[in-house]
Amino acid sequence: MTTNKKVTVIITCLALLSAVGWTYAQGKPPLKVVPEVDLMRYAGRWYEIARLPNRFQKRCAGEVTANYTLRTDGNITVMNRCRVENGEEINAEGLARIAEKRKPNSILKVRFAPAFLSFLPQVWGDYQIIALSSDYMHAVVGDPGRQYLWILSRTSRMDDATYDRLVAEAKMQGFATNLLLKTRQSGS
Repeated sequence: MTTNKKVTVIITCLALLSAVGWTYAQGKPPLKVVPEVDLMRYAGRWYEIARLPNRFQKRCAGEVTANYTLRTDGNITVMNRCRVENGEEINAEGLARIAEKRKPNSILKVRFAPAFLSFLPQVWGDYQIIALSSDYMHAVVGDPGRQYLWILSRTSRMDDATYDRLVAEAKMQGFATNLLLKTRQSGS
């Protein structure tokens, strides 16, 4: 397949996914997000404790992490990693930016598509921080369509009481928490 055909296929798929996501989000109330995030404190490594099943993490069998690095331009470099069944590690590098200056900085847009597609709104996914502990040790991230949800921790394990509380917060916001998949982490 030529490069032009690949780009056309990518753009078409992204447009369709965006349309589906937009349609799905209609009629749902906006997420209640964290009012303010200290992005310097939020940066660093997060371990995925649980997630709603999604197509782009289908191969991930465990040891899922996300590393956030603040950039001088105010954006955030995102490096997601996971292990697949054969033990191999796969990585996905992306870019996050604050969605709009007039909204809370807990509402971000994230792109994993090539940089040359950045001008397309469809390549930017919603990343909204809906829960964050005051010590920045636990977080819950979701999207307005309630299709994507991640429970994150600074450590590879989370006690049951904290997990249950975060799941309850996500459920109150309309997420199908009964579908959550717990993530296998090393030593857990």
